[in-house]
Amino acid sequence: MLEINNLNISVGDKTLIEVNANVKNGEILSIMGPSGSGKSTLLSWIIGQLSNDFTATGSLVLNGKDITHLSTEKRSIGLMFQDPVLFPHLSVFDNIGYGIKGSKKQKRDRIHALLSNVNLEGFADRMPNTLSGGQQSRIALLRLIASEPDAVLLDEPFSNLDARNKHHTRDFVFEHLTHAKIPIILVTHDQEDVKAVDGNLITFE
Repeated sequence: MLEINNLNISVGDKTLIEVNANVKNGEILSIMGPSGSGKSTLLSWIIGQLSNDFTATGSLVLNGKDITHLSTEKRSIGLMFQDPVLFPHLSVFDNIGYGIKGSKKQKRDRIHALLSNVNLEGFADRMPNTLSGGQQSRIALLRLIASEPDAVLLDEPFSNLDARNKHHTRDFVFEHLTHAKIPIILVTHDQEDVKAVDGNLITFE
């Protein structure tokens, strides 16, 4: 479970965010609101990269452990951005395998199994610039899954996809992440994204 307890983020004397939320394993919490309402600021705080321009009070607890003051790399939280962030100089195989531990055989078997799950079996040697937007999103998701985070943040990951790819990719993302039984926070401006998940909603003004 991911617990946000009595969070208050302010800029000077102005309060930007006040949030209390519990996200259970396998559950999706949706965050909606216009640009500038604090959605990305909330994710920055959760991931441990809040700008010094902001002041924050409150605590963040993941699976019973207070991680409020841990560095980003020690939080075990995965983040999927609006634009898939792949290493351009690495193949699909090496992008997915970046966070996988184990022997070479275990790594190879894991990567090919993941690619098979999304019907991209023959893409291991492809480079990111040869992939479509939907394919890049899938590879970014597979890399995130392969790293086995304890929680996942989705920052408008579907907004740059066309309608056909968006619906297909969104269904795939939600199905696989909820199956992984980890808490998920989705930031979106699209009501259709919220309708596609069975979870709670917080709206920022």
